[in-house]
Order: sequence, then structure tokens, then C-alpha cells
Amino acid sequence: MITEKLQNAINGQITAELWSSNLYLQMAFFLEKEGWDGFAHWMMKQADEEKEHATALAHYLIKRGGEATVDKIDAVPGGWGSVLEVFEHVYSHECHVSELVNNLVDIASAEKDKATQDFLWGFVREQVEEEATASGIVAKIRRCGENGLFHLDEQLGRR
Repeated sequence: MITEKLQNAINGQITAELWSSNLYLQMAFFLEKEGWDGFAHWMMKQADEEKEHATALAHYLIKRGGEATVDKIDAVPGGWGSVLEVFEHVYSHECHVSELVNNLVDIASAEKDKATQDFLWGFVREQVEEEATASGIVAKIRRCGENGLFHLDEQLGRR
């Protein structure tokens, strides 16, 4: 059985993951409108991945006898000036999500819930990868400049 404190924290993370999914969906729409179909495709995949995170957290809660809920999801920002700005925002957001996941691990530890700690370490490892991927894309965009964006757009469209 999962504690109420931990259940509430995980439900908060479910909502945060769904907000992230909406953010990336909005970014995909922006990128597509700007003619960056590959970047938009990559962002759509990212939006799907965040929804999968929320679902995995919900399934885990239910398996542990808890109740999964979705709270109100606030509106996400829209409109960025450039592809670089979009991906800088992605990187910043992934760093924020890493903090949220780390806080969840701390709560599980304080609640002495080793099963949840173990489960959440998978999310911690995935966040490391997501931060690194976003940071890498930002670095590539900066290096390639405006002319190289077409190649990178094509590359990310193959995700």
C-alpha cells in the first residue's frame, strides 16, 4: 500500500507530465506552422512520450493500491521566435522535470517506500537522457546556424 503523501506527490507528477505533453504538442504545432516538419515530428514524439510517463505513473499507483487522478492542467505557452528558442525552452523544461522527479524520489525515501524509490529511479535515468538529448539538440542548432537547420530538421524527422 502506498502512503497518501506519496500518492498525492505522484498524482502531482502525473499532472506535470500531461502539462509537459501539452507543451510539446504546442511546440510541434508552432514548428509545423513555421515549416519545420522534422522538428515538429520530433516534438510530437516527445509529447507522446510525456503522456506515456503519466500513464506509467498512474498504472504504478493503481498496482500499489492507490488512486490515480488528473488535476487541472494549466494552459501552456505558445509562440517562440525561432527553432533555437523552442529547444532552449525544451532543455530548460527538462531540467525542471528532473527536479520534480528527484523530489519524488526524496519523498519516497522519507516515506521509506523502497519499491517506489526503485520504480522512480527509472524515471531519474530517463530524465538524464532527456536532458542530454535536449542539450545536444541546442548545441547542434547553435553550431549549424541557419543554413544547417534544414539538415537537422530532416535528421530529427527520422525519430
